[in-house]
Amino acid sequence: MAQYLIAGLGNPGEEYAETRHNAGFRTVDLLAGDCNARYWKNECGALTAKGAYHDNDVVLAKPQSFMNVSGGPVKKLLDAYGIAPDHLIVIHDELDIDPGTVRVKFGGGHAGHNGLRSICDKLGTRDWFRVRCGIGRPPGRMDVADFVLSVPKREAADDFQYAIDRAAQATLSLLDDGLEKTQSKFNG
Repeated sequence: MAQYLIAGLGNPGEEYAETRHNAGFRTVDLLAGDCNARYWKNECGALTAKGAYHDNDVVLAKPQSFMNVSGGPVKKLLDAYGIAPDHLIVIHDELDIDPGTVRVKFGGGHAGHNGLRSICDKLGTRDWFRVRCGIGRPPGRMDVADFVLSVPKREAADDFQYAIDRAAQATLSLLDDGLEKTQSKFNG
């Protein structure tokens, strides 16, 4: 059986729970049901739960440092479980993708996303999977930080929930079918 670390990015605290920036946390919460991960504990600076999906053991993680320094807990968890970076799946919000859509890739830059930058810096590699939840760009002259830390309303909330649902499906597809099949199914 292969073992994967699935890290959802977000910010801890009730005030951030429903914000766009917590797409990763919300997706990991959905995955917990699919992976029979019921017991959450604090370890290595993250809330973690162990589970399995078909032939894969998974460690679900929600780093409890803030988004911009999530690389530390992710690195500690990879080390603690002996998981290589190429078995890391990071789920995060993405400004450059339309709301409600999901894209999956392996490797690449951080595109200005501070959570991804932190992981790249701590791991010393960019070679890991990313499941990117599209949230789109802020309207008008709205500040990016204000936008990602806001709670989507009306149809934006529907798009956001749809992206989270699709991100969970894409993550399970990565585990079962690999990158190429997952990309052709979800990156459409």
